[in-house]
Amino acid sequence: MMLFHTGKLRLLAVATTMLASMSFISAASAAGPTYALVQINQQALFFNLMNKGAQDAAKASGKDLVIFNSNDNPVAQNDAIENYIQQGVKGILVAAIDVNGIMPAVKEAAAANIPVIAIDAVLPAGPQAAQVGVDNIEGGRIIGQYFVDYVQKEMGGQARLGIVGALNSAIQNQRQKGFEETLKSNPKITIANVVDGQNVQDKAMTAAENLITGNPDLTAIYATGEPALLGAIAAVETRGGRRILKSLAGI
Repeated sequence: MMLFHTGKLRLLAVATTMLASMSFISAASAAGPTYALVQINQQALFFNLMNKGAQDAAKASGKDLVIFNSNDNPVAQNDAIENYIQQGVKGILVAAIDVNGIMPAVKEAAAANIPVIAIDAVLPAGPQAAQVGVDNIEGGRIIGQYFVDYVQKEMGGQARLGIVGALNSAIQNQRQKGFEETLKSNPKITIANVVDGQNVQDKAMTAAENLITGNPDLTAIYATGEPALLGAIAAVETRGGRRILKSLAGI
C-alpha cells in the first residue's frame, strides 16, 4: 500500500493503474485440457497481473485457459462456475467476491470431480482443493499501524479520517476491519464516515466527493482498494487539492 500526500488531505491505500475491462479472455492456442479462471474484475492491476501469470503458465504447459470477468457481480461469478462445470473444464480457479455465497458453486464443482483453487479471498472450510491468498485482516492491521505511526510523527498525533470502501468485496471488508481495529490504539484518530465506492473508480470518486463535502474537517482518507484510491485521488484533485507530491511505502 501507499500513502499519498495531496496538500492537507492524505490518501492511504493500494496504488494501481486502470486497465480496460473485457468479459472473456482466452489464452493458450494449443489444443489440450481447458481450465477456467473466474476473476473478480479486470479494473485492478493486481487482477490483470494475476491473469497474465495464469495465461503464461497455461501456454507454457500446453493447456487452454479461459478467463471470466465477473465485473464485481457475485451472481455472475457463481453462474460462470456452473457454466464451466457443464462445459467439463478440468479445473477452476476463483478469486471470490462473496466468500460464503460462492460455496454452493464450489461444492457443485467438487461433486463433479472438478478441483477448485481459491485465490486471494480466503474461503470457509469446504471441498476446495487448495487456497492461495493472504490474511487481509492482518494486512489491514499492518497498514493501520503504519498510519497510526505516521499520524503520530507527521500529523501532530491526531487525524479526522474518511474511508472509501467497497462493501461488495469480502477482501476489502476484511482489510478495512483490520485497519479500523488498529486505529483504536489512538483515540485522537476519529472516523468521520465510511462511503461505498463499490470497487468501481467512477463510483468511488463520487462517493469520495460526497465524503469530502460532508466532512470539511477531514485530514485523511483511507481507501481499501485500487479503484477506491484512484477515485479518492480524483475527488481530492477535483476539489482543488494539490497534485500528489510524494508517496511513502506501506504494504
